Amino acid sequence: MDSIVRDRLRADPQTPVLITGMADSICAPCPSRRGMGCLGDERIRRLDRRHAAALGIRPGQRMTWAEAQGRAVDSLQPRDLARICSGCQWLDLGICQSALARLQQEARPE
Repeated sequence: MDSIVRDRLRADPQTPVLITGMADSICAPCPSRRGMGCLGDERIRRLDRRHAAALGIRPGQRMTWAEAQGRAVDSLQPRDLARICSGCQWLDLGICQSALARLQQEARPE
Protein backbone atom coordinates (compact mmCIF):
# COMPACT_ATOMS: atom_id res chain seq x y z
CA MET A 1 0.00 0.00 0.00
CA ASP A 2 2.77 2.41 0.90
CA SER A 3 4.43 2.09 -2.51
CA ILE A 4 1.13 2.77 -4.29
CA VAL A 5 0.43 5.83 -2.16
CA ARG A 6 3.99 7.20 -2.04
CA ASP A 7 5.33 6.22 -5.45
CA ARG A 8 2.21 6.70 -7.57
CA LEU A 9 -0.47 8.81 -5.94
CA ARG A 10 1.68 11.32 -4.08
CA ALA A 11 4.16 11.45 -6.95
CA ASP A 12 1.38 12.43 -9.35
CA PRO A 13 -1.82 13.73 -7.72
CA GLN A 14 -3.49 13.70 -11.16
CA THR A 15 -3.32 9.89 -11.17
CA PRO A 16 -6.80 8.59 -11.99
CA VAL A 17 -8.43 6.35 -9.38
CA LEU A 18 -11.43 4.08 -9.73
CA ILE A 19 -13.63 3.62 -6.68
CA THR A 20 -14.39 -0.10 -6.29
CA GLY A 21 -16.68 -2.17 -4.14
CA MET A 22 -14.26 -5.07 -3.92
CA ALA A 23 -10.60 -5.82 -3.24
CA ASP A 24 -8.33 -3.60 -5.31
CA SER A 25 -4.63 -2.94 -5.91
CA ILE A 26 -4.21 -1.46 -2.39
CA CYS A 27 -5.44 -4.81 -1.02
CA ALA A 28 -3.06 -6.92 -3.15
CA PRO A 29 -0.42 -7.73 -0.48
CA CYS A 30 -2.95 -8.31 2.34
CA PRO A 31 -2.92 -11.89 3.67
CA SER A 32 -6.70 -11.66 4.25
CA ARG A 33 -7.46 -11.09 0.57
CA ARG A 34 -9.38 -13.88 -1.10
CA GLY A 35 -9.76 -13.27 -4.84
CA MET A 36 -11.77 -10.06 -5.17
CA GLY A 37 -12.90 -10.32 -1.53
CA CYS A 38 -11.53 -10.52 1.97
CA LEU A 39 -11.76 -12.71 5.04
CA GLY A 40 -13.16 -9.63 6.80
CA ASP A 41 -15.68 -8.83 4.05
CA GLU A 42 -18.57 -7.70 6.26
CA ARG A 43 -16.36 -5.47 8.45
CA ILE A 44 -14.70 -4.00 5.36
CA ARG A 45 -18.08 -3.40 3.68
CA ARG A 46 -19.31 -1.48 6.75
CA LEU A 47 -16.15 0.65 6.74
CA ASP A 48 -16.42 1.23 2.98
CA ARG A 49 -20.10 2.25 3.22
CA ARG A 50 -19.37 4.80 5.96
CA HIS A 51 -16.42 6.23 4.03
CA ALA A 52 -18.39 6.40 0.77
CA ALA A 53 -21.26 8.21 2.48
CA ALA A 54 -18.93 10.67 4.22
CA LEU A 55 -17.07 11.45 0.98
CA GLY A 56 -20.02 11.32 -1.41
CA ILE A 57 -18.50 8.59 -3.58
CA ARG A 58 -19.78 5.31 -5.02
CA PRO A 59 -18.30 2.22 -6.68
CA GLY A 60 -17.59 2.78 -10.35
CA GLN A 61 -16.85 6.46 -9.88
CA ARG A 62 -13.63 7.82 -11.34
CA MET A 63 -11.65 10.84 -10.17
CA THR A 64 -8.07 11.92 -9.73
CA TRP A 65 -6.20 11.33 -6.50
CA ALA A 66 -6.19 15.10 -5.98
CA GLU A 67 -9.99 15.15 -6.24
CA ALA A 68 -10.28 12.30 -3.75
CA GLN A 69 -8.01 14.13 -1.32
CA GLY A 70 -10.00 17.32 -1.84
CA ARG A 71 -13.17 15.52 -0.82
CA ALA A 72 -11.50 14.34 2.38
CA VAL A 73 -10.16 17.83 3.14
CA ASP A 74 -13.54 19.48 2.49
CA SER A 75 -15.82 16.83 4.02
CA LEU A 76 -14.05 15.47 7.08
CA GLN A 77 -12.54 16.54 10.36
CA PRO A 78 -10.01 14.33 12.17
CA ARG A 79 -12.56 13.78 14.97
CA ASP A 80 -15.03 12.34 12.39
CA LEU A 81 -12.76 9.35 11.89
CA ALA A 82 -13.69 7.88 15.30
CA ARG A 83 -17.19 7.28 13.90
CA ILE A 84 -16.39 6.60 10.25
CA CYS A 85 -13.48 4.28 10.97
CA SER A 86 -14.98 2.45 13.96
CA GLY A 87 -13.83 -1.17 13.72
CA CYS A 88 -10.62 -0.43 11.80
CA GLN A 89 -7.45 -1.82 13.35
CA TRP A 90 -5.54 1.32 12.32
CA LEU A 91 -7.83 3.80 14.08
CA ASP A 92 -6.17 3.69 17.50
CA LEU A 93 -2.75 4.37 15.96
CA GLY A 94 -3.89 7.87 14.95
CA ILE A 95 -2.20 7.64 11.55
CA CYS A 96 -5.27 8.63 9.54
CA GLN A 97 -6.24 11.46 11.87
CA SER A 98 -2.72 12.87 11.59
CA ALA A 99 -2.69 12.47 7.81
CA LEU A 100 -6.05 14.23 7.45
CA ALA A 101 -4.97 17.08 9.73
CA ARG A 102 -1.77 17.46 7.67
CA LEU A 103 -3.71 17.51 4.38
CA GLN A 104 -6.03 20.17 5.75
CA GLN A 105 -3.12 22.26 6.97
CA GLU A 106 -1.46 22.05 3.56
CA ALA A 107 -4.73 22.95 1.81
CA ARG A 108 -5.52 25.83 4.17
CA PRO A 109 -2.26 27.30 5.45
CA GLU A 110 -2.80 29.95 8.10
